[in-house]
Amino acid sequence: MGLSANVSEKANLIWAIADKLTGVYKPHEYGEVILPLTVIRRFDCILSDTKDAVLEKYEEVKKLPMKDILLRKASGYAFYNTSKYTFERLLDDPDNIEANFRDYLNGFSENVQDIIEKFKFDGHITTMATKGILYIVIKEFTSPQANLHPDVISNLEMGYIFEEIIRRFSEAHNEDAGQHYTPREVIRLMVNILFNDDNDVLSGNNVAKTIYDPACGTGGMLSVAEEYLHELNASTELMAFGQEINDQTFAICKADMLIKGNNADFIKDGNTLSEDQFEGQHFDYIISNPPFGREWKNEKAKVEAEAKRGFAGRFGAGLPSASDGQMLFLMTAISKMKDANEGGSRIAIIHNGSPLFTGDAGSGPSEIRKFILENDLLEAIIALPNDIFYNTGIATYIWVLSNKKAGTRREGKVQLINANGLYEKRRKALGNKRNDIAEDQIAEITKLYGDFREDEVSKIFDNADFGYTKVTVERPLKDADGKPVLKKGKPEPDTSLRDTENIPLKDDIEEYFKREVLPFAPDAWLDRKKDKVGYEIPFTRYFYKYEAPQPSEEIMAEIMDLETELSGSLEEVFDL
Repeated sequence: MGLSANVSEKANLIWAIADKLTGVYKPHEYGEVILPLTVIRRFDCILSDTKDAVLEKYEEVKKLPMKDILLRKASGYAFYNTSKYTFERLLDDPDNIEANFRDYLNGFSENVQDIIEKFKFDGHITTMATKGILYIVIKEFTSPQANLHPDVISNLEMGYIFEEIIRRFSEAHNEDAGQHYTPREVIRLMVNILFNDDNDVLSGNNVAKTIYDPACGTGGMLSVAEEYLHELNASTELMAFGQEINDQTFAICKADMLIKGNNADFIKDGNTLSEDQFEGQHFDYIISNPPFGREWKNEKAKVEAEAKRGFAGRFGAGLPSASDGQMLFLMTAISKMKDANEGGSRIAIIHNGSPLFTGDAGSGPSEIRKFILENDLLEAIIALPNDIFYNTGIATYIWVLSNKKAGTRREGKVQLINANGLYEKRRKALGNKRNDIAEDQIAEITKLYGDFREDEVSKIFDNADFGYTKVTVERPLKDADGKPVLKKGKPEPDTSLRDTENIPLKDDIEEYFKREVLPFAPDAWLDRKKDKVGYEIPFTRYFYKYEAPQPSEEIMAEIMDLETELSGSLEEVFDL
């Protein structure tokens, strides 16, 4: 799996244009020029077939108030360019390249100009013109290897090329490529699970569904979901909504949507945590790979203000630690679910291990898990293989949530799937990505989820299995004679001896106390006013397999063998 040869080759050739920037730009700055130019060139190639028709129409309608609609019709797309220039025509006048290129960019419809503005590209035009390389770089983008016409490069491949260029740019910048790029096989798996058992989507005619990504990057997840849905049922329309904080990746996502004929206005920029652009809106599917381990101190005031609104806002369940905002995205996703009576929603979202168990009973993360499990929203958690992402080798998990469990075999249950061993090694690592999930392994994991049966890698639990009551165990304070100190006839607790016990929800607390505590501390008692219910999902514990240590005789034999080998080597070295 991975990038097709066509995509990889085209990305190589485009990235090679960066050689012309050497001296004027440092390698980590190349992407700031190459990315916007690749997007603009793609628009240029798409519009080439109807360019003359648009210019003709423009002369007719330029003074009319509804010219925008007429020019879109002439171009055949939701965008157009009314400048007489194209990339090729710019080359006819090298002496005026800067003025003509600006004229060309100003000829784009407003929606494309908004995208170009997000790249902060204007200063680079001045720099390249001043340093005498603007003409050379534009000429490179007109070469056959930079032909980005849809007949040569499909929309899907173009999306891959954008992401591949970003990945290289991020590597040169020592940045997080992973914050923009989720491997395609992981997205395919998530989409498989989102659409699993959804008969409306799989068999309906002209069904329209919505999908939302609160951290959409370049839109890879939304694109793969749409492509896959069309493979299943060409008549189903999937409307994509997303929000992205990074200007460059937002611009690429919006450009990609525009190029594909989707409604690019549904892609919003801004910080999802502090400025939710989709407040009060709900979606059929939610898919995301939000940043993990990223602090949210800058958004703290706004997030806390929203949390005070309780469940009228997104964060009513609780707040995670300020050092890691991933659970804020999880709660954002939950807040965007349609009510069950509207058909409900399903979520697939990627997290690292931290949201499974971080935080004690009563803490924000535990309260969030409590809300999810007590409202029966968690369907499954799937452990992915390690070394599957470009920027991290750590353990990652797909959380699958749904409010459509009532009356099904999943009601009150959670499935844990350990897909950690379902991968194949890559011949060549891409950053930290040393492994791929092959098509047949995607199918296998999807089947494990769909079958909802127990086996070595799939286990099914009741929601309550993950809950516990944290109870406070007190011991009496004693005076100098070793007698308990009484207050109003009751023993005063000794705070230095205070302890807590986490008692599973399914256990009787008093029975547990008699069995596990009193035999060791006969004078102890429980202060039930301090009880707190917590939830954690100790995933790895459920799949732990005991491996007996190697017998000491075998270890000794191995050491003796090594000593013999070493002694022979030393004799050779010193000619003993």
